Amino acid sequence: MVDRATKLRWRRRFRRSQKQVETIGQQAEDQLEQHFFRRLGRLASVGRFVFTWILLFALLVSGVVVQNRALSRYYQVLQPVPGGTYTEGMVGAFTNANPIYATNSVDASLAQLVFSSLMQYDSDGNLVGDLAEKLDVDSRGVEYTVVLRDDATWHDGRPLTSADVVFTYRTIQNPDAKSPLRPNWQNVKVRAEDERTVVFVLPHALASFPHSLTNGIIPKHLLDNIPASQLRSVSFNTVNPVGSGPFAWGAVQVVGDTPQTREEQVGLVAYEDYYEGKPKLNRFIIRAFHDQTQLSDSFNKGELTAAAGLDSATHIIDGQNIRDYSIPLNASVMAFFKISNPILSEVAVRQSLTQATNTGQVMFDLGYPVIAARGPLLNSHVGYSQDLVQLPYDPATAKKRLDEAGWLVGPEGIRQKNGQNLKLSMYSQNSAQYSYVSQVLQLQWREIGVDLEVILQPDIELQNTIAFHSYDILLYGITLGSDPDVYVYWHSSQADVRSQNRLNFSELNSDAIDAALEAGRSRLDDNLRAAKYEPFLQAWRNEAPAIVLYQPRYFYITRGVVHGFNPTAFNNPVDRFANVNNWMIREEKVDIYQ
Repeated sequence: MVDRATKLRWRRRFRRSQKQVETIGQQAEDQLEQHFFRRLGRLASVGRFVFTWILLFALLVSGVVVQNRALSRYYQVLQPVPGGTYTEGMVGAFTNANPIYATNSVDASLAQLVFSSLMQYDSDGNLVGDLAEKLDVDSRGVEYTVVLRDDATWHDGRPLTSADVVFTYRTIQNPDAKSPLRPNWQNVKVRAEDERTVVFVLPHALASFPHSLTNGIIPKHLLDNIPASQLRSVSFNTVNPVGSGPFAWGAVQVVGDTPQTREEQVGLVAYEDYYEGKPKLNRFIIRAFHDQTQLSDSFNKGELTAAAGLDSATHIIDGQNIRDYSIPLNASVMAFFKISNPILSEVAVRQSLTQATNTGQVMFDLGYPVIAARGPLLNSHVGYSQDLVQLPYDPATAKKRLDEAGWLVGPEGIRQKNGQNLKLSMYSQNSAQYSYVSQVLQLQWREIGVDLEVILQPDIELQNTIAFHSYDILLYGITLGSDPDVYVYWHSSQADVRSQNRLNFSELNSDAIDAALEAGRSRLDDNLRAAKYEPFLQAWRNEAPAIVLYQPRYFYITRGVVHGFNPTAFNNPVDRFANVNNWMIREEKVDIYQ
């Protein structure tokens, strides 16, 4: 029981508490009224104040950004950085990436990117080591010793050794393998001294031999068990080639339903453990087009980083940051006279055609720069002599020679002899370059009474014409390289139908020339080689087996700058990849004070 006094005490406490709550509530209402509701009217002015400060802050930040950009050129520069995908287009078709079979431009380009070689050409066309760390030759010039670098590996991680090198060249020598490189390796003995040393023993001294070491090396551990007769068609060549070069095989994609629209795309990826360091490009894609029109269209659409081997930039749209390169080739464009032809067997006719040719006009009207060439050797070759070049342009003398040889001008201006017209057929490739040159020669020779028929063929048909020497005159470009050994083009043995390549297109047969070529290629000393080549140059001038027109160029177009690509001369178009591992196409701004 709670007594009455206690109840009264609780009641008084409750009333006091109730009164305190009422007092606190009243004070809260007074404070809210004083500090909030009465100040709502000033909210607009406060908003303007806050907005002003926000605006000032935004202007300050913008000013700093603008100033930073304006001044960045004083402390920041664009520099190339690794990364990106390089896509190169070219005309042709992909058939075989194996370097002992790769012959067309697409196949050879892929083989160059995927496979390494003992020797290679640098961006200036000089022969330098690739897999070969050292190359020695004995005093007789018949034994070459190659020491391999010790950090080269195949794309599957296996080390590359002398066994792979020996396997490569013995496979080339095997007739069952049917490699187009075989003629250069007959009677050459190859052996491994140890894992890093390979010895080549030649049947006779050959100064140009190191230039034969530029083909790709193939892996023994993947191909050794395949019969040589089947090697040309194995999946290794097209589906999963394994090399030791800067780029490893990725994938092949074929698009297009007809031969006219067919296009092959081959993707490569940078090889992480490449002995010269991982390439700066992440990926490299080769796209092979049916013709130059398709190639130009794709470039104009922005699908390509570069276009290789176009005749000209006629169909390339300007204003796309285009860079074009005209790189001289160590090669010559010539008009070869087939001497077995009854008319061209007369030296007076060949000499007259030579002197009726204005090579200066041919070069000038091409519309792009080329280097003059005046003989079977380039002016950069050991043994070249400006005094021993082809007969000079002199149409008056050309006409006189023909008159004296009994070729007299007929009623229609065409010369005749014994009732036969001086009519010849010239075969060449159906391209803008050769179409133009053949037309110029046709007009120039018409001035001295020669009736020239020009027949332009697609490359495949032309190769058949060349193989069977089915022409009177062949307008064609030949690769000479940086060494003066031109044995395969002018030695009589190379005109024989039993010769595998039969590259003596003029079918020249001269004992003096044969002897000089044999002597020149067997001397290692440059001065002695030059002396040995003098009789060859003199006899070649007198025989006039061909007309040397000019040293051609390789035309290469890129969109934007390709850092690291600064060539001065090529021995072969695939030499454009000499330092491809250092190419860069991406750029970023870098603080120069860092």
